[in-house]
Amino acid sequence: MSEEPTDHRPGGGGREYRIGELASAAGVPVRTLRYYQERKLLPPPRREGRIGLYCEDHLARLRMIGNLLERGHTLEGIRELLSAWEQGRDIGTVLGVEKAVTTPWSNEVPVTMTLDELAALFPGEVGPDSLERAVALGHIEVDGDRVTHWSRRQLDATVALVRAGVPLDEVLSAGQQLQRSMDDLAAMFVRLIAAHVVNGVDDQDLGELTDTLARLRPGAQVTVEAGFARAMDRQVRAAIDQLLDRLTTS
Repeated sequence: MSEEPTDHRPGGGGREYRIGELASAAGVPVRTLRYYQERKLLPPPRREGRIGLYCEDHLARLRMIGNLLERGHTLEGIRELLSAWEQGRDIGTVLGVEKAVTTPWSNEVPVTMTLDELAALFPGEVGPDSLERAVALGHIEVDGDRVTHWSRRQLDATVALVRAGVPLDEVLSAGQQLQRSMDDLAAMFVRLIAAHVVNGVDDQDLGELTDTLARLRPGAQVTVEAGFARAMDRQVRAAIDQLLDRLTTS
């Protein structure tokens, strides 16, 4: 069978492909193409007898599927995007909303070092138990003799606390409790945005939704930072007042 696309339309109206030709042009195996059809990712071909003929639209869609897969989309997610596209929505706008929702909120920079270098930061405190606990909490990943901490800033803060006299085990416990509180806070923000922003938008306002989500990101982070700073002020003042009371009554 020829690998060149053939013109099968009456009157020569555009190129068409047999299934092997389409798979070759798109750079995918025939079995993958058939699987996409089974998952409703690819429309059925035009039929001439028992021969299925595909057009340039099929090729364009296959290339789009490949691009979306490379960007990390699942096949189910791609199916939903293509369905939105077929319903008249602009896929660029839909992808813009998806990017606004899923772009990581954290800009932390990871840091990698050897186990010996990590141990040197916490003299006498790094052992199998503390490493296992840090891995379980998601702070580090260990690959042979190499350790990667998810955040240079958090690692620096941990080092500062330990050098100030706080045991590493206590820092890890505080970090675990803090993460639980942050998860609850993040869940609350997600519920607010989903209920009052995302669910209240119709198809025509998807572009505006993208802008709104982009504006909400820094606002949510500032709210948390400002609230935590205010809480720290209250707690520090309370601790100082207790210390002064002990000193004046002793």
